[in-house]
Amino acid sequence: MENVAFIGIGSNLGEKTRNCESAIERLGVFAENRILGRSSLYKTEPVGYRDQDWFVNCVVKVGTLWGPHELFCHLKNVEKAMGRKKTFLWGPRVIDLDLLLYNEDRYSDRDVQIPHPRLHERAFVLVPLCEIAPETVHPGLGKTVMSLLEMLGEVGGVEKM
Repeated sequence: MENVAFIGIGSNLGEKTRNCESAIERLGVFAENRILGRSSLYKTEPVGYRDQDWFVNCVVKVGTLWGPHELFCHLKNVEKAMGRKKTFLWGPRVIDLDLLLYNEDRYSDRDVQIPHPRLHERAFVLVPLCEIAPETVHPGLGKTVMSLLEMLGEVGGVEKM
């Protein structure tokens, strides 16, 4: 049975747009995955550590035969293959792949928590997610992603490219 996952993609080092496009391509090359949809690209202000270049972000909807842990591990392998190096919390990165939602499930193990624990606080995720799936319900909060975005109020620092 195919599962549906939403993955946040971001980059603020090197050729940021190309890095995001390459990550999307890499997600779809395995027989276990297929890209079901994707948002536009957005230029977004950094969160946390602000003394760095702006990011390019998007969200993709993926059909996958993998379970949540397998998919998470695959995302980490793609990051590594694309040259992501461990730096510091919220630091610059060539690519960042976050497993945001998986079906309507809540899931947690030592490596991954679904839904992503800060999804509802981040305009750079909610804006592109609302573009492709505004009625998707956050399984922990019971609210649509559109209503979560509306709850954030003014959305600065997120510009459609």
